[in-house]
Amino acid sequence: MAVVKTAHKDKNILQIVDYLNCEIEYICVVNDDGSFYGLVAHADIASSIDPDTLMDNFCLQDFLKLSRRAKWVNKNTKTMDLLQEMIKNDFESVIVIENFKPIGIFTTKDVVRVMKHNEDLELNIGSYMSSPVDTISKDCSMKDALEFLKRKRYKRVVVVDEDGKMSGIITQKELISLSYSRWAMLIKEHHEELSQLNASLLYKNKKYEVMASTDALTGLYNRHKFSELYNSSYLTMEQRGNVMSLMILDIDYFKKINDTFGHGIGDGVLIQISHALLKNLRNIDIICRWGGEEFVVLLPAVDLNQATFLAEKLRESIEIFEIDMVGRVTASFGVTQVNRGDALEAVVERADKALYEAKASGRNCVRA
Repeated sequence: MAVVKTAHKDKNILQIVDYLNCEIEYICVVNDDGSFYGLVAHADIASSIDPDTLMDNFCLQDFLKLSRRAKWVNKNTKTMDLLQEMIKNDFESVIVIENFKPIGIFTTKDVVRVMKHNEDLELNIGSYMSSPVDTISKDCSMKDALEFLKRKRYKRVVVVDEDGKMSGIITQKELISLSYSRWAMLIKEHHEELSQLNASLLYKNKKYEVMASTDALTGLYNRHKFSELYNSSYLTMEQRGNVMSLMILDIDYFKKINDTFGHGIGDGVLIQISHALLKNLRNIDIICRWGGEEFVVLLPAVDLNQATFLAEKLRESIEIFEIDMVGRVTASFGVTQVNRGDALEAVVERADKALYEAKASGRNCVRA
């Protein structure tokens, strides 16, 4: 049974808000003698926030966190398999996708309904999901996202990109936490409390900076941060008259790994491949998880021939790497050199074409 956090009824709200980082849903409020006074839920805190005080100049994509706890499956997944995974990993809800677009949701309420009516668990989850599923755009502001959650009385919401494809999930708890800095304005007259708050905010801001710039699973840079680093690296290349190259790699037959061993093992493969790549790259090289099983590496002061040689070295290091349960995996590489005037999108497009050639050539090879 989970331990419930307690707080005195006269405690400062900022100290209670600090409990939001804990894996709890409620805070028990007590009297002087420790007797029960009431309960405070995350929803109660959310309802007391004026959305106009939130950082409405930030959009969700700046803070989007693809958590390991955020689970999504294809609509053709067998219901029995999903139920077992939900029980094993304690998932409260699972997003059902088709072509990477969310089309439904399957929650613990749906589990009860399915079991109550003795439904056929061999059928696909698409037969029992609740549909459609509400989504918001990754370009949505924090203010609008919180208003949406309050209006719908949701704990979390699915975030999609401009094509309606799954980008991640953001929770009410995360939105509340990101509003801390605005709350400080409410207590400026309390100098001692403000000093304590500033120390807490400094720590939390650093944590959120890491969250906003890294992939939650692998710890590598995410696309947003990689784009920033590309721009700064490009300026350095221009100023110093250097060269620069970029490679994109894709783990071969990764879908088969997920289908055969499960997404948990698939996540482990991504993590171990990330470590193997970092081990063989220089400190100045910039690597990011581009999405799914794709990784992109920026190589400052490296020309096309050198980049191709390095890609071959990385390919060999992955090929001989033994991964628990899965065994050996391979990867295909596409390499290109950055030209003067190249935007990141143009460079990635060229590298992606080279990657396509590598796959067409039988995979587990490098093309430039």
